[in-house]
Amino acid sequence: MKLTILKHQLNEAIQHVSKAISSRTTIPILNGVKIDATHQGVTLTASDTDISIQCFVPLEENGLQIIQIMKIGSVVLPAKFFIEIIRKLPAEEIEIELLQNFQTIIRSGSSEIQMVGLDAEEYPLLPVIEQNKTISMASDLLKAMIKQTAFAVSTTETTPILTGVLWSLADQKLKLIACDRHRLATRETNMDVSTDQQFNNIVISGKTLNELNKILPDQNSLVDIVVADNQILFRMQKILFYSRILDGTYPDTTKLIPQTFQTELTVNARNFTDSIDRAYLLSREDKTNIVKMIMHEDETIEISSSSSELGKVTETIETTHISGDLLKISFNSKYMLDALKVLDTEFIKLSFTGAMSPIIIQPDEGISLLQLILPYRTTN
Repeated sequence: MKLTILKHQLNEAIQHVSKAISSRTTIPILNGVKIDATHQGVTLTASDTDISIQCFVPLEENGLQIIQIMKIGSVVLPAKFFIEIIRKLPAEEIEIELLQNFQTIIRSGSSEIQMVGLDAEEYPLLPVIEQNKTISMASDLLKAMIKQTAFAVSTTETTPILTGVLWSLADQKLKLIACDRHRLATRETNMDVSTDQQFNNIVISGKTLNELNKILPDQNSLVDIVVADNQILFRMQKILFYSRILDGTYPDTTKLIPQTFQTELTVNARNFTDSIDRAYLLSREDKTNIVKMIMHEDETIEISSSSSELGKVTETIETTHISGDLLKISFNSKYMLDALKVLDTEFIKLSFTGAMSPIIIQPDEGISLLQLILPYRTTN
């Protein structure tokens, strides 16, 4: 193998695939990045068995020559060193040459680096996925849906299935749900699909989805989502992102969400978020994160928190509307902030069925997004 490649494009491809490299792998070759050079371009592959990412760099793009292939071939290079050295090379053009016994020479400007590679034939093959369940959606919508749900997954491994986000596609709606037993986030969107494209109980690790979100393009390009028995593939223009589907059945969360409410209020999202943020600063010091909210007859709400060492924060906010029973309720301010930060709306609606029942947070209008947090029982 012998080729020259532009540093920027190689570095960009490395940054994408490096998200699949784990330092905890028990398979030594997976500590490396596989490089395949063909007459079409260069493909980089990385995997930790849970996720695999492949990125293709074409010979040229928009009239710019990116790669010159003198000799095709493939090698696996140690990822950590390869990633760092490429980023720090002095010249814009990099030459990579594979010699005998997988010795690899990397040249750039006045630098020459020798690396000991591994046999690419021993690198595990990427999963083979049947393409019969494929849907396409805009990358910016997919990014938003992941951002609005993945934060609510469980971070403890006691119930592994709850560390993932549940995906289901039925009745022309794609729905994502995340729940960690203290809070829940759900987002859905309309999809024009046929009956045989539908699926349910597809659970993908929240960590994996956060890595995917770093790769998904911001602009409105299409992403193909291919669902198979135990794998899901997100296919972008130059990137293939494979993820293992978590084993197990996701619990039924529909019973957690109340259908009727005895109290509802609407408030300016910015004012409410800023107020909770200030109260959180104090509640955080006591490591409780508890903030109290009291509703008043004059359609205002009082937000307060206290710290045994620092003191107390109290502020009053005007609402645009309160209906039903006036409540006093306590909740985890960090969970509330996490929910508020992904709403992206001018006004939010808070709904309650009692002081000890779930708090439902939604945009006042627009997208189908629902956040739920459980309140705290406090002594006073």
